[in-house]
Amino acid sequence: MIQLTFKLSFIIFISFLAGQHVSGQQAMIKLLDAKSGEPIPYAHVCFEENDGKQEHEITDEKGNAQNIATQKSKIAISYIGYETLFDSISPGQSKTFNLQPTIFDMSEVVVTAQYKPQRVDKSIYKVKVLGAKQIDRKAANDLSELLSDELNIRIDQDAALGSSMSIRGLSGEHVKFLVDGVPVIGRLNGNVDLAQLNLNNVDHVEVIEGPMSVVYGSNALAGVVNIITKENKNTPFTAQAETYVESVGTYNFNASASGRKKRNIFGVSAARNFFSGYSEIDSLRSPTWKPRRQYTLDGYYIYDHPKYKIKYSPSYFNELIWSKGNVIEPHFAFDSYFTTQRIDNSVDFSAKIGEYRYLKVIAAYNIFERKKNTYYKNLHTLNKNLTPNPGDQDTTIFNALNFRGELSKSADDQNFNYQFGVDINLETAHGEKIENKDQQIGDYAAYLSLKIDPVATFTLQPGVRFIYNTKYNAPLVYSLNVKWDPMENSTIRASYSRGFRAPSLKELYLLFVDVNHDILGNSDLKAEDSHNVLFSLGYHNEAGKANFGLDVDLFYNSINNIIKLSQISGIQFTYINIDHYISQGFQTELFYDLYPEFKWTIGYSRTGIKDMIQGESETISEFVYSNDVSSSVTYRIKKYQGEISLFYKYTGKQPQYYPDEDGEVKQGYIADYNTLDMTVKKGFMQNRLQVTAGIKNIFNVTSVYSSGGGAFGTPHSGGGDGGSIIGYGRTYFAGLSYQINKF
Repeated sequence: MIQLTFKLSFIIFISFLAGQHVSGQQAMIKLLDAKSGEPIPYAHVCFEENDGKQEHEITDEKGNAQNIATQKSKIAISYIGYETLFDSISPGQSKTFNLQPTIFDMSEVVVTAQYKPQRVDKSIYKVKVLGAKQIDRKAANDLSELLSDELNIRIDQDAALGSSMSIRGLSGEHVKFLVDGVPVIGRLNGNVDLAQLNLNNVDHVEVIEGPMSVVYGSNALAGVVNIITKENKNTPFTAQAETYVESVGTYNFNASASGRKKRNIFGVSAARNFFSGYSEIDSLRSPTWKPRRQYTLDGYYIYDHPKYKIKYSPSYFNELIWSKGNVIEPHFAFDSYFTTQRIDNSVDFSAKIGEYRYLKVIAAYNIFERKKNTYYKNLHTLNKNLTPNPGDQDTTIFNALNFRGELSKSADDQNFNYQFGVDINLETAHGEKIENKDQQIGDYAAYLSLKIDPVATFTLQPGVRFIYNTKYNAPLVYSLNVKWDPMENSTIRASYSRGFRAPSLKELYLLFVDVNHDILGNSDLKAEDSHNVLFSLGYHNEAGKANFGLDVDLFYNSINNIIKLSQISGIQFTYINIDHYISQGFQTELFYDLYPEFKWTIGYSRTGIKDMIQGESETISEFVYSNDVSSSVTYRIKKYQGEISLFYKYTGKQPQYYPDEDGEVKQGYIADYNTLDMTVKKGFMQNRLQVTAGIKNIFNVTSVYSSGGGAFGTPHSGGGDGGSIIGYGRTYFAGLSYQINKF
């Protein structure tokens, strides 16, 4: 009896201890990579209760986090490079979640020209997404550095004006640049200086190559580049500081902070970028690449209601470029200073109306000011005085008011959807070098598109845009887009679009003068009218951790009365219309991923252009072609939790036209060249500290031969006689980024 009692007591005691152990265990969440099965450390886990109260956890090095839910809660799990996962969880529940990596960017969500935010592969447009990982791998400080090695995108450098771009044979005047859907103003020489579009507060960049005139109107014949800024999704408070140095004399620093309290979200960021100037040959006071200093200050406030979202975004940009003159005996010099200011304010309202209707409204007011001051400087006493010549001093101000409203119906299970919108743009210009000192132009438009899905794999989207322009008679702009998925892994896209571009106020009325340029506006310019055709075939196949993709694009652009620069004499240029301009060609890209260790892409493009010169006895009627090759490879070094990336670009010989001494139009070219960049990245301290280092322009390309000097549309400076400027040469860089989160 005693023995039986002892056994029962022992069993009860052991059961009690086991029960205590089980009840004392904390319920856990485990995060795994859906492809590799590896744990995901330092991911963000947000718990939201029924009353909207939020709690937060971060996974440890083994991908584990505590389940801190006190009632059944919604859960959102996010980490850079993965799709955000939404689910629910109960108190005391242990659960494993698999996060899907964004391979090929096919699962990235895009917003540009969409009825509602949706995945890239579902968009009727072919959208290229350059995400945060790619920005970091390229160590890109501004938009020009990010796009420089993209296929069929050419970056033109000007040592004083900065950088501009062309896509598929069409220059930057035909590309619409947006920041969170708001047009960027302040085009010099018709182009936006991409070096002024900093990436320190950018989440990703969406690029649509091809005509978008129905949706975005003027300046969208070649495509749209939409910069999407960062927003705090769920973190109560986060802050980040970054520094970047480059051996050519670049010193950048930026810091940002953001937070969330219930439905209120705020963020602020600031940056200082400095470049000390550079010349391949020491030129003492007047380097080829002019020194520049930039300050930026951005902020946002969001009220995030379950049924709607309101966002206010102010932004300030200030840039100073100084051009010091050569010494005049005995000890004097003329120094010029160019100051650019941008002040941007925008309000963005979006709401879901009912089950499948979406309303989006953007209102923005932008100010662009460019000031030039020239001083007569005594190099002995260092005193300086403004020069008396009125042409040496100038302030030009551009103001832009934009209002855009869209109502969309988008139901995935219905075969008929639509989008209706209005787009109002008013621009004014003021300054001594503006004809009559004040000018303005207005563009009022309404657009409509229908999305028709006769079957699940086939989509038709016709669209039309009605335009009233205060200075030009605008035609009816229309388009037809087609998307067909003949097989599970393949997609065919085709489109036809008619486009219209009215000359800008700068092209019409501005006398633009600096140390290397003298550009006269032309008030007699005609508006451009275009026809564009695009065909795209894509194949993407996923097999376990291996992914393969192939894209082939064909394009044709025909523009009547295209506006280009023509050399009058020396450094003096003016805008003219060319009767007819055609660009056509193809490009193909191959992708391969062995996730997560290896990523490789390679692409080839061939683009032909043909000009028919207005008013010349000789018509240039033959196509001239150029070739591009672009490739990148990234290898993850698992043992050291780091990665190494290489970016290669071959830019083929580029044709150009120029007038000879007798005024005859001749064909010249810019020689071909190769560039190669390398970046190494590694994280420390649970990835809070990121270290980046590398080499840019390994082949040390500075300039290439250019026949023709002042070609149509190319008043570039700093390349010297017979030279087209490319870059500084080989440089070395390093960057540090440190982030803190408070939960």
